[in-house]
Amino acid sequence: YGQEKINQYTRFLTIPLAAMQAFGMYLLLRGQGIMSTLTPIQLVALIATMITGTMLSIWLGELITEYGVGNGVSFLIFAGIISALPTAIIQTKDFVTTENIAKIGIFILIAVIVMALVVFISEAVRRIPVHYARRSRGEVAGATSYMPLKLNQAGVIPIIFAVSLILMPSMAANFLGSSGNAQLAKVAQDVAAALNPQSLLYNVLYFVLVVAFTYFYTTVVFNPEKIAESLQKNGGFIPGTRPGPQTAKYLGSVLNKITLAGALFLGVIAILPSIVQTFVNIPNLVVGGTGLLIVVSVVIEMTRDLESQLIMRKYDHFIK
Repeated sequence: YGQEKINQYTRFLTIPLAAMQAFGMYLLLRGQGIMSTLTPIQLVALIATMITGTMLSIWLGELITEYGVGNGVSFLIFAGIISALPTAIIQTKDFVTTENIAKIGIFILIAVIVMALVVFISEAVRRIPVHYARRSRGEVAGATSYMPLKLNQAGVIPIIFAVSLILMPSMAANFLGSSGNAQLAKVAQDVAAALNPQSLLYNVLYFVLVVAFTYFYTTVVFNPEKIAESLQKNGGFIPGTRPGPQTAKYLGSVLNKITLAGALFLGVIAILPSIVQTFVNIPNLVVGGTGLLIVVSVVIEMTRDLESQLIMRKYDHFIK
């Protein structure tokens, strides 16, 4: 019931967020000259259409989650990223020349290495041994298990937060640039130039925001005090560490160390497209850092779900 309430509140919150994003897209397209100025009725119709499309996508995602394999919304995003690859490959065929063979080879090598690192970091865990003391017929026997702490607890969420935050000044600059005021237009032009995706300031801010949001989201998701309290209630303890506050302190220390590695990795992945674009100069990089993380995460999750379905079917057949 609680999960149903959370889903209901999420849908309610999606509507105003979709309206804001629709209006922002309209301002962006109008500022680029792609769309003309709309009347109030046309603008309301545009926003309502985009909100309807958003809610339809959420509904399709929930149907896929319920009847399909894996998370439905992530699968839709995955399909959108993958579907753009053939077009990008066709558009870059003119780039394939004898002079650019070395650049293409370097780009393919970097892509393979980055993909392997993404899979490794996504699957990497720090296993903390946990001992449990259980009583059986007056004797005490020890049971040992492991607490897996993922190197990347936050997933792709910090990059999404950082992108949303770092794009706000650019959107505000585009809006102020079309206001008609010369001073505001000059300020907007300077802000847009400073926050160009290829500029050093943009990439430094992007990297810092990704690292900060990684720590923030990990702190929200993983609470060492609650984990230590749960271990103590169930008779579990970490060898060499006293139950209670000492266990919470130890878990917090370990989490900070592994989160630093995960945060730095996410930051590098986030700014990697700009680095590759600068040094290799290959156009149409469709799958950037965020897209690569989403694709790898969805493929791994889908593989796990398929394996669990196969195992469950085998068990059902064995029981029958």
